[in-house]
Amino acid sequence: MLKERVLTALILVPIVIWCIFFAQQKTPFMAFAGAIVVVGAWEWTALMNWTNKPARLGYALLVALALIAINTPQLAFIKQPFYALSVGFWLIALRAVMAFPESAKWWARPVFLVPTGLVLLIPAWAGLVDLHQASPWWLLYVFCLVWGADTGAYFAGRKFGKHKLAPSVSPAKTIEGLVGGLCVTGALIVGVAIYLQLPALRFAAFVGLSFLTVLASVLGDLLESMVKRQAGVKDSGNIFPGHGGALDRIDSLTAAAPLFALGWWLAGGF
Repeated sequence: MLKERVLTALILVPIVIWCIFFAQQKTPFMAFAGAIVVVGAWEWTALMNWTNKPARLGYALLVALALIAINTPQLAFIKQPFYALSVGFWLIALRAVMAFPESAKWWARPVFLVPTGLVLLIPAWAGLVDLHQASPWWLLYVFCLVWGADTGAYFAGRKFGKHKLAPSVSPAKTIEGLVGGLCVTGALIVGVAIYLQLPALRFAAFVGLSFLTVLASVLGDLLESMVKRQAGVKDSGNIFPGHGGALDRIDSLTAAAPLFALGWWLAGGF
């Protein structure tokens, strides 16, 4: 398992870095992120217990077409409303995660899961693309917030974890781990804010948005864990040997990217 994880990372990391920083155009990153999201749509159909392959392909195709459409100049204006819709969805998702498994009686059905997949994936892709177009460094910043939260939570949870964060959804996650993730990302957030030499009000807005993004990333992880637990599976797929599926890799970003992109747009950049 460890060998597979390392080999997969050695292949993926250079591709991601090239797409973000060294590609001469923005298209390679858009295409790479789009491919991950479309695979995630395919995996989402499995979590909905769909077994009809044409229907699953149709759902993935719908997401692919939506990504293409939202990137056209004629429809670019709907990105910000999509971000707002995503943030509103995550407020509802928080309640669902806190109330699981009782909450499953109203969300674990196709009438809710079909649009949920769209709200998860489409704004996430748009947010990643918009941040990349603003600056590859801002995209990397959001990645670092997610990675920092995950890494800090892992080590703090192992060392100090006693109180479960969401035992019915993800028994391994602890409140101490969450605090550890916030401490790690807090150092990054404050450091970047100081480096940017932001005035007091924008400093506070940047720090607040960044911490909300970290909390959103944790919620994104918990939501996917909840849906997988309801579906009775450990991983969303196996496209990345040793790492699981596409959704397993972007679950935190489905919440973090749209939230940070919305805050960036409202603030007019930082």
